[in-house]
Amino acid sequence: MNTKEKISTKEIITWCPGCPNFMILESVKQTLSRLIDSGEFKQTDFAVVTDIGCSSKIYDYLNISGIYGLHGRAIATGVGVKLGNPNLKVLTFSGDGGTYNEGISHFIHACRYNADMVSIVHDNQRFSLTTGQATATSQIGYKNKAEPLGEFNRPLNPLRLALASGASFVARCNARDIKHTSEILEKAIKHKGFAFVEIIQDCIIFNVDTTNKDKQMYKIEDNSDEEKAEKIASEWDYNSRTGKIALGVIYKKERPILEKEWPQLKKLTEKKVSWKNK
Repeated sequence: MNTKEKISTKEIITWCPGCPNFMILESVKQTLSRLIDSGEFKQTDFAVVTDIGCSSKIYDYLNISGIYGLHGRAIATGVGVKLGNPNLKVLTFSGDGGTYNEGISHFIHACRYNADMVSIVHDNQRFSLTTGQATATSQIGYKNKAEPLGEFNRPLNPLRLALASGASFVARCNARDIKHTSEILEKAIKHKGFAFVEIIQDCIIFNVDTTNKDKQMYKIEDNSDEEKAEKIASEWDYNSRTGKIALGVIYKKERPILEKEWPQLKKLTEKKVSWKNK
Protein backbone atom coordinates (compact mmCIF):
# COMPACT_ATOMS: atom_id res chain seq x y z
CA MET A 1 0.00 0.00 0.00
CA ASN A 2 1.45 3.37 -1.00
CA THR A 3 1.31 6.48 1.19
CA LYS A 4 -1.60 8.05 -0.67
CA GLU A 5 -3.67 4.92 0.00
CA LYS A 6 -2.62 4.94 3.66
CA ILE A 7 -3.90 8.48 4.21
CA SER A 8 -7.18 7.75 2.41
CA THR A 9 -10.32 6.26 3.94
CA LYS A 10 -13.03 4.03 2.51
CA GLU A 11 -15.81 6.46 3.41
CA ILE A 12 -18.29 7.19 0.61
CA ILE A 13 -17.70 10.72 -0.69
CA THR A 14 -20.95 12.68 -0.54
CA TRP A 15 -19.96 15.89 -2.31
CA CYS A 16 -21.97 16.81 -5.39
CA PRO A 17 -20.55 15.17 -8.54
CA GLY A 18 -18.16 17.66 -10.14
CA CYS A 19 -17.58 19.69 -6.96
CA PRO A 20 -14.08 21.25 -6.78
CA ASN A 21 -13.78 19.79 -3.28
CA PHE A 22 -12.72 16.56 -5.00
CA MET A 23 -9.76 18.47 -6.47
CA ILE A 24 -8.87 20.07 -3.14
CA LEU A 25 -8.89 16.62 -1.53
CA GLU A 26 -6.55 15.35 -4.23
CA SER A 27 -4.21 18.32 -3.71
CA VAL A 28 -4.11 17.63 0.03
CA LYS A 29 -3.43 13.93 -0.49
CA GLN A 30 -0.63 14.65 -2.94
CA THR A 31 0.93 17.14 -0.54
CA LEU A 32 0.81 14.91 2.53
CA SER A 33 2.03 11.86 0.58
CA ARG A 34 4.99 13.81 -0.77
CA LEU A 35 5.96 15.15 2.66
CA ILE A 36 5.62 11.75 4.32
CA ASP A 37 7.53 9.94 1.56
CA SER A 38 10.33 12.51 1.82
CA GLY A 39 10.85 11.61 5.48
CA GLU A 40 10.26 15.19 6.64
CA PHE A 41 6.99 14.21 8.34
CA LYS A 42 5.27 11.10 9.62
CA GLN A 43 1.57 10.44 9.20
CA THR A 44 1.20 10.84 12.95
CA ASP A 45 2.74 14.32 12.83
CA PHE A 46 -0.47 15.74 11.33
CA ALA A 47 -3.82 16.54 12.91
CA VAL A 48 -6.92 17.71 11.08
CA VAL A 49 -9.60 19.99 12.50
CA THR A 50 -12.79 20.92 10.64
CA ASP A 51 -16.08 22.55 11.50
CA ILE A 52 -19.40 21.96 9.74
CA GLY A 53 -19.97 22.39 6.02
CA CYS A 54 -19.22 20.93 2.60
CA SER A 55 -15.51 21.70 3.01
CA SER A 56 -15.40 20.03 6.41
CA LYS A 57 -16.45 16.66 5.02
CA ILE A 58 -12.83 16.32 3.95
CA TYR A 59 -12.18 15.02 7.47
CA ASP A 60 -14.06 11.82 6.58
CA TYR A 61 -11.79 11.15 3.62
CA LEU A 62 -8.39 11.63 5.27
CA ASN A 63 -6.91 8.94 7.50
CA ILE A 64 -5.34 11.55 9.78
CA SER A 65 -5.98 12.07 13.50
CA GLY A 66 -8.31 14.96 14.20
CA ILE A 67 -11.68 16.23 15.29
CA TYR A 68 -14.89 17.74 13.97
CA GLY A 69 -15.54 21.09 15.65
CA LEU A 70 -18.56 23.39 15.81
CA HIS A 71 -19.40 25.60 12.86
CA GLY A 72 -16.99 28.50 12.67
CA ARG A 73 -14.73 27.04 15.36
CA ALA A 74 -12.19 25.06 13.33
CA ILE A 75 -9.37 27.55 13.86
CA ALA A 76 -10.10 28.00 17.57
CA THR A 77 -10.15 24.24 18.07
CA GLY A 78 -6.97 23.94 16.02
CA VAL A 79 -5.20 26.40 18.31
CA GLY A 80 -6.42 24.29 21.23
CA VAL A 81 -4.89 21.19 19.67
CA LYS A 82 -1.59 23.05 19.29
CA LEU A 83 -1.68 24.03 22.96
CA GLY A 84 -2.28 20.39 23.87
CA ASN A 85 0.54 19.08 21.70
CA PRO A 86 2.64 21.82 20.06
CA ASN A 87 4.60 19.20 18.11
CA LEU A 88 1.66 18.44 15.83
CA LYS A 89 1.25 20.17 12.48
CA VAL A 90 -2.41 21.11 12.60
CA LEU A 91 -4.41 21.59 9.39
CA THR A 92 -7.81 23.25 9.69
CA PHE A 93 -10.39 23.08 6.91
CA SER A 94 -13.41 25.37 6.79
CA GLY A 95 -15.51 27.35 4.36
CA ASP A 96 -15.84 31.07 3.83
CA GLY A 97 -19.03 31.11 5.89
CA GLY A 98 -17.57 29.35 8.90
CA THR A 99 -14.30 31.28 8.74
CA TYR A 100 -15.37 34.80 7.78
CA ASN A 101 -18.80 34.88 9.42
CA GLU A 102 -19.16 32.84 12.63
CA GLY A 103 -15.40 32.34 13.03
CA ILE A 104 -14.12 35.78 12.07
CA SER A 105 -12.77 36.65 15.53
CA HIS A 106 -10.90 33.34 15.73
CA PHE A 107 -9.39 34.00 12.30
CA ILE A 108 -8.17 37.47 13.26
CA HIS A 109 -6.61 36.39 16.55
CA ALA A 110 -5.00 33.28 15.03
CA CYS A 111 -3.20 35.62 12.61
CA ARG A 112 -2.00 37.58 15.64
CA TYR A 113 -0.99 34.58 17.76
CA ASN A 114 1.03 32.98 14.94
CA ALA A 115 0.75 29.38 16.10
CA ASP A 116 2.56 26.96 13.78
CA MET A 117 -0.50 25.64 11.93
CA VAL A 118 -2.28 25.89 8.58
CA SER A 119 -5.77 27.30 7.96
CA ILE A 120 -7.20 26.15 4.62
CA VAL A 121 -10.36 28.01 3.60
CA HIS A 122 -12.58 26.72 0.78
CA ASP A 123 -14.12 29.96 -0.53
CA ASN A 124 -17.08 29.56 -2.89
CA GLN A 125 -18.74 32.81 -1.74
CA ARG A 126 -21.83 31.18 -0.25
CA PHE A 127 -23.09 28.77 2.41
CA SER A 128 -23.56 25.72 0.21
CA LEU A 129 -24.41 22.98 2.70
CA THR A 130 -27.41 24.97 3.95
CA THR A 131 -28.56 25.74 0.38
CA GLY A 132 -26.90 28.95 -0.68
CA GLN A 133 -27.20 31.77 1.83
CA ALA A 134 -24.78 34.68 1.45
CA THR A 135 -21.49 34.79 3.35
CA ALA A 136 -19.11 37.64 4.09
CA THR A 137 -17.49 37.20 0.65
CA SER A 138 -20.72 37.02 -1.41
CA GLN A 139 -21.11 39.71 -4.05
CA ILE A 140 -23.53 42.64 -3.81
CA GLY A 141 -26.91 41.76 -5.28
CA TYR A 142 -26.66 38.00 -4.71
CA LYS A 143 -30.22 36.73 -4.30
CA ASN A 144 -30.88 33.69 -2.17
CA LYS A 145 -33.60 32.17 0.02
CA ALA A 146 -32.58 34.29 3.00
CA GLU A 147 -32.19 37.51 0.96
CA PRO A 148 -34.75 37.59 -1.88
CA LEU A 149 -33.98 41.28 -2.44
CA GLY A 150 -30.29 40.52 -2.83
CA GLU A 151 -27.18 41.01 -0.66
CA PHE A 152 -26.80 44.70 0.26
CA ASN A 153 -23.36 44.60 1.89
CA ARG A 154 -19.95 44.81 0.28
CA PRO A 155 -17.91 41.61 0.56
CA LEU A 156 -15.01 41.26 2.94
CA ASN A 157 -11.48 40.96 1.54
CA PRO A 158 -10.01 38.15 3.69
CA LEU A 159 -6.48 38.55 2.37
CA ARG A 160 -6.30 42.20 3.37
CA LEU A 161 -7.79 41.32 6.76
CA ALA A 162 -5.18 38.59 7.28
CA LEU A 163 -2.36 41.00 6.43
CA ALA A 164 -3.77 43.68 8.73
CA SER A 165 -4.06 41.09 11.51
CA GLY A 166 -0.40 40.11 11.29
CA ALA A 167 -0.56 36.79 9.42
CA SER A 168 2.95 35.57 8.59
CA PHE A 169 1.85 33.53 5.54
CA VAL A 170 -0.97 34.46 3.17
CA ALA A 171 -1.67 32.55 -0.03
CA ARG A 172 -4.42 31.95 -2.56
CA CYS A 173 -5.04 29.00 -4.90
CA ASN A 174 -7.45 27.89 -7.61
CA ALA A 175 -9.10 24.57 -6.68
CA ARG A 176 -9.01 23.43 -10.30
CA ASP A 177 -5.21 23.70 -10.43
CA ILE A 178 -4.34 20.62 -8.38
CA LYS A 179 -0.58 20.78 -8.96
CA HIS A 180 -0.22 24.45 -8.01
CA THR A 181 -2.51 24.08 -5.00
CA SER A 182 -0.43 21.14 -3.78
CA GLU A 183 2.76 23.18 -4.15
CA ILE A 184 1.29 26.07 -2.14
CA LEU A 185 0.00 23.73 0.57
CA GLU A 186 3.47 22.23 0.93
CA LYS A 187 4.95 25.69 1.41
CA ALA A 188 2.26 26.48 3.98
CA ILE A 189 2.95 23.31 5.95
CA LYS A 190 6.69 23.94 5.96
CA HIS A 191 6.21 27.56 7.07
CA LYS A 192 6.93 28.22 10.74
CA GLY A 193 3.88 30.14 11.85
CA PHE A 194 0.21 30.61 11.05
CA ALA A 195 -0.28 29.92 7.35
CA PHE A 196 -3.56 31.06 5.78
CA VAL A 197 -4.39 29.50 2.41
CA GLU A 198 -7.58 30.54 0.66
CA ILE A 199 -8.69 28.21 -2.13
CA ILE A 200 -11.07 29.78 -4.63
CA GLN A 201 -13.61 27.19 -5.73
CA ASP A 202 -16.89 27.22 -7.61
CA CYS A 203 -20.15 25.86 -6.29
CA ILE A 204 -21.94 24.22 -9.20
CA ILE A 205 -25.35 24.51 -7.51
CA PHE A 206 -25.62 27.89 -5.76
CA ASN A 207 -24.50 31.43 -6.65
CA VAL A 208 -23.33 30.34 -10.09
CA ASP A 209 -22.78 34.00 -11.06
CA THR A 210 -19.42 33.84 -9.29
CA THR A 211 -18.16 30.74 -11.11
CA ASN A 212 -15.57 30.48 -13.90
CA LYS A 213 -13.17 33.19 -12.73
CA ASP A 214 -10.13 31.45 -14.20
CA LYS A 215 -9.58 34.17 -16.83
CA GLN A 216 -9.11 36.70 -14.03
CA MET A 217 -6.44 34.58 -12.34
CA TYR A 218 -2.67 34.80 -12.68
CA LYS A 219 0.25 33.33 -10.76
CA ILE A 220 2.86 35.28 -8.82
CA GLU A 221 6.26 34.52 -7.34
CA ASP A 222 6.56 34.17 -3.56
CA ASN A 223 6.47 37.63 -2.00
CA SER A 224 7.85 38.89 1.32
CA ASP A 225 7.17 42.62 0.82
CA GLU A 226 4.15 43.63 2.90
CA GLU A 227 3.41 46.78 0.90
CA LYS A 228 3.44 44.79 -2.34
CA ALA A 229 1.23 42.16 -0.71
CA GLU A 230 -1.33 44.84 0.14
CA LYS A 231 -1.44 45.95 -3.48
CA ILE A 232 -1.80 42.39 -4.77
CA ALA A 233 -4.54 41.60 -2.27
CA SER A 234 -6.43 44.76 -3.28
CA GLU A 235 -6.53 43.89 -6.99
CA TRP A 236 -9.76 41.93 -6.53
CA ASP A 237 -12.55 43.00 -4.18
CA TYR A 238 -14.54 39.70 -4.22
CA ASN A 239 -17.33 41.64 -5.94
CA SER A 240 -16.00 42.49 -9.40
CA ARG A 241 -15.72 40.26 -12.47
CA THR A 242 -12.92 42.46 -13.84
CA GLY A 243 -10.28 42.58 -11.10
CA LYS A 244 -7.16 40.43 -11.29
CA ILE A 245 -6.99 37.46 -8.90
CA ALA A 246 -3.43 36.63 -7.85
CA LEU A 247 -2.56 33.02 -7.07
CA GLY A 248 0.46 31.97 -5.03
CA VAL A 249 2.22 33.07 -1.85
CA ILE A 250 1.10 36.67 -1.53
CA TYR A 251 3.03 37.27 1.69
CA LYS A 252 5.49 35.24 3.72
CA LYS A 253 7.76 36.39 6.52
CA GLU A 254 8.71 34.37 9.58
CA ARG A 255 8.30 35.86 13.04
CA PRO A 256 8.24 34.33 16.54
CA ILE A 257 5.64 31.58 16.84
CA LEU A 258 3.25 30.98 19.71
CA GLU A 259 4.97 27.76 20.74
CA LYS A 260 8.28 29.57 21.30
CA GLU A 261 6.77 32.50 23.20
CA TRP A 262 5.40 30.38 26.05
CA PRO A 263 8.13 28.59 28.05
CA GLN A 264 5.80 25.69 28.89
CA LEU A 265 5.12 25.01 25.20
CA LYS A 266 8.75 25.58 24.31
CA LYS A 267 9.80 22.79 26.67
CA LEU A 268 7.32 20.40 25.08
CA THR A 269 8.61 21.15 21.58
CA GLU A 270 12.22 20.72 22.70
CA LYS A 271 11.41 17.35 24.27
CA LYS A 272 9.05 16.47 21.37
CA VAL A 273 6.30 15.38 23.77
CA SER A 274 2.73 16.40 24.63
CA TRP A 275 1.42 17.38 28.07
CA LYS A 276 0.38 13.75 28.54
CA ASN A 277 3.98 12.52 28.25
CA LYS A 278 5.86 15.46 29.76
